[in-house]
Amino acid sequence: MTAAKPRGDTHPVTPDGRYFIVRGRLWRRSDPSLPEDRRAELVSDLMTARRAVGVGLRSDDASAVKKARAAVNHAKVALGERGAVWWDDGAPDWNRHMAANTPYADWFAALSASD
Repeated sequence: MTAAKPRGDTHPVTPDGRYFIVRGRLWRRSDPSLPEDRRAELVSDLMTARRAVGVGLRSDDASAVKKARAAVNHAKVALGERGAVWWDDGAPDWNRHMAANTPYADWFAALSASD
């Protein structure tokens, strides 16, 4: 089975489209129901906040880092990558779990075997 790829990325996406995989770990994807303009705005906010984390770390400003990390979290929650899941079928969230230890294990094993 060939996995779908997220926008502009090379990481495999689970068959249900909920996660992409990096080094064997599941990472929740953004909510696909977000309008494209809203998603782009939130991604821009996320990138700005991530840059602010770096600036705060380089300047050794703990307060700025804390504020920037809160902004990163806010954007990720708004994108659906953290917080409440964006699907409504009651399936649990496997975000940050190793794919081999989840219900995606067989799919992941087949994917890895085909590489």
